[in-house]
Formats: sequence, C-alpha cells, structure tokens
Amino acid sequence: MPLRCGLIGRPQCGKTTIFNAITSAHASMFDAAEMHRATVNVPDPRVGALTDLYRPEKISPASVDLVDIPGLEEGSAAEGRGSRLLSHIKEADVLIHVIRCFGSKSEAVDPMHDLELVDLELMAADALTLERKVERIAKRARAGDKAAIQETTDCQAVLDELHEGIPARRQNLSQTVRASIFECGLMSLKPVLYVANVASANDFEAPFLEGLQAFAEAEQAEVIVISGSDEADISDLPPEDRPAFLEELGLHEQSVERVIHAAYQELGLVDFFTAGEREVHVWTCKRGAKAPAAAGRIHTDMERGFIRMEVISYEDLMAYRSEEAAAKAGKRRLEGRDYEIQDGDVVVVRFSPAK
Repeated sequence: MPLRCGLIGRPQCGKTTIFNAITSAHASMFDAAEMHRATVNVPDPRVGALTDLYRPEKISPASVDLVDIPGLEEGSAAEGRGSRLLSHIKEADVLIHVIRCFGSKSEAVDPMHDLELVDLELMAADALTLERKVERIAKRARAGDKAAIQETTDCQAVLDELHEGIPARRQNLSQTVRASIFECGLMSLKPVLYVANVASANDFEAPFLEGLQAFAEAEQAEVIVISGSDEADISDLPPEDRPAFLEELGLHEQSVERVIHAAYQELGLVDFFTAGEREVHVWTCKRGAKAPAAAGRIHTDMERGFIRMEVISYEDLMAYRSEEAAAKAGKRRLEGRDYEIQDGDVVVVRFSPAK
C-alpha cells in the first residue's frame, strides 16, 4: 500500500504548485474547487542498482499517494465545507501543511496566522466528528454499557481540549483514549510536515520562517523550505537536465525527495527489498518492526508461518555483486523472530505455508 500524504493549506499558499513540483502532474492552480490526486514512486537509487544486478522481469518501487485538497477558508468546517474537503484525506498517514512564506510590500503575509487558521479548521472538523460519535453511542452509555461509557468519557476529554485550541496531536493521549477515538480518524491527530513555500530558492533566510521553525521545533516536527515555482519548473525538465538546475539553486535533491524523506522520518519508516530475476520489490514498514511483521508486509502467510529470514545488507550485496559471493564472505545472516528489520535489508523469508 502506498504511503498516503494529504496536502493542506490556506487559499493562495501555493499548495497546488507544490503538488505539481512533487508529482509533475500539471494540475491547474486556477481550478480552486478541484481535488487533485497523483501517485509517485519513491526516489531510491538502490532500486536502480538492484535492477542492474538482477535484470528482473518486473520492478516494484515504493510509492506515495498524494492528495491536494482546495485551500481551507476560515469557518469552512462550521459550514460543513471543510469537513467535506477533509474527507478526501481522511486516510492520509501524514499531512503536508503548505504555508505561504512569500509576498510583497503591498501584501500582508503572516505564516503563523495562516497555520493557526488551518489548525482551527482541522479541530472544528474533528469536534463535529467526536460530537457525532458521542450522540451515536449515547443510548448504549445510558443503558450502562461500560465500553460506551469509557468511549464517551474519552471522546469528551479530547473534545474539551479541542475547544481550548489544542490539536489532538498535542494532547499526549494515552493508548486507551487513542483506541476510543480511533474510528474517528481525527485530522488534528495526524502527524504534520510543514512546507514553507518561499519566493525563490535563494530566499531561505526569509524572516517569515523564524516563527514557523520555532513552532515546528516545539512540536518536534520538520519544516521543509521549498520554492514551489522554481521546483515546478525543474520538474518539467528532462531528468538529465535537472541536476544542473538544482546545483544552480544550491540544492542537492528535488522537492519530491525532500518531502518523501521527511515523511519517512516523521512516520519512522524504513524500506527493505526482495530481489531476484523475477522481480525487485521494495517493501515499507515501521522502523523497529520484527522480522515476522516485516514478512507480513509481503504476504500474511509469511507472518503466520514465519520460520526465519535470510538477510544481506544492500551495501554488502553491492560490494560482493551476488548473493552467493556475499554468503561465502559471511555476509548473509539467518535471523529469527526477534530480529528488527533494517533499512536496506535484502531478504528471503522462509515460512511454513498455511494448510
């Protein structure tokens, strides 16, 4: 399943330009009512190297599903429009909040004000969701259903904090409360990456950034500084011409790489591989996942019937140029159920098929 990212922000923040820079989708920024969606492959040079080594029939890279919703207006959640827009990103794993950090002497630009307004819209939509759940289980709670009483108490506690202007992600929720509100898919509980959209790549020291960076640091979140207009232009170039333009702008990676790497970091994700003549496939799991859970990403039968995992690190495989040579050099390991999968592991799963 692709990593799911939802782009949010105020109108005129340059969100659709950022979407185009990441996806090369050429979505129209003039159609403010449209929701845009695109799937992009996760840039990873290791996939190309493994492909050169194995010459597989099929290549399956990791991918990201990116959804760009129209800008959130102040008060739109109360009118229902915000909730309808946010429903498009209800299943997002991470929110990418694009914030305008460019302007002119004739324009009032206030990134922190914009950030707070979008947070308020997320919280307003979440409040409606929680209120509906409380109403839905009220009859069971009045009848003495212990589970319904607990869920009502937990939902009301989160709701009270939302009314105080505290997003769910900053409420230090216990696992019990998280379980009670899980089905609600609260927007303000999702992890957030902040994208500061600046006028040009040379504008990284803009005064607009100071408050945003301090806010993100307090939230232990990341700010990625992008010139959407510059990088949208770069994404239109042939791939072979892009490095020269990135170097001219003082950048090492395109926005797609920076955003995806930041999303991986925010969510604590790693990629591992299965590789052979039939297919090179990238699999994504949580950092620290044990070998059976990682095997379950490939197929549920592999997790249920897990026996062991044969592991060669990507670096060792590239150094010895074949699995056989790596094994002879002692670089292939047999790992059991307690092994934590590492980024770049190339694995073979041994399991007992379900009967």
